Amino acid sequence: MMKYFHRQVQLWGEETQTLLQDKKIAIIGSGGLGSSLSFALGASGIGEIHMIDFDEVSLHNIHRQIAFKMGDEGKNKAEINCRIMQERCPYVKAIAHDCDFDTFAAKGIDVDLIIDATDNLPTRASINTYARLVKTPWVYGSVEAFNGQVCFFDEASFEDVFKITQKTPAGIAAPIVMHIASLQANLALRYLAGLSVKKDYLYYLFFNDEGELITQKFGLPTS
Repeated sequence: MMKYFHRQVQLWGEETQTLLQDKKIAIIGSGGLGSSLSFALGASGIGEIHMIDFDEVSLHNIHRQIAFKMGDEGKNKAEINCRIMQERCPYVKAIAHDCDFDTFAAKGIDVDLIIDATDNLPTRASINTYARLVKTPWVYGSVEAFNGQVCFFDEASFEDVFKITQKTPAGIAAPIVMHIASLQANLALRYLAGLSVKKDYLYYLFFNDEGELITQKFGLPTS
């Protein structure tokens, strides 16, 4: 196993790499963010990854949802992601859940971290409520156009920061999806490996009219 994870072992040692095998995470959503997260975390050494999504692949998904290819239309997204993770890494147990978040939450599966890869505010509010109930941190991520947001929620409440509405997102550039998922994955992996993580800080990234990448950060109120 250590040969497979050689470069990570160089980073933090065999003890930490072994520790990751005991960690369990849930990724809520298996589309754009979820696909990129499964590639970033599926071969990291995390022992058990639950992928939750009731949605099926559509043609318009494929350009930005990197787990899918032509011919996958109509197949469940979570199942495809889990198959790819297991093919790439023999040390992960990838479990697909063909259901919505509330149905998954009712199963009572204990995880160390929840990662949001959804595309709507009401589901994120449900994740926030559940995470606070079971006292489990979660990593928020969202993308729209050339913009994105990331936050590691621990003591802060999502509903104290965002007005919960249902809205159709604008168009999305494929690279920003991978960028935000990469930031989420880095926060998740640092936390699971026992490294320091800045919690309850919202990072907002966007390209301005001149094409410059701007990053803003905001401390969130905690309760």
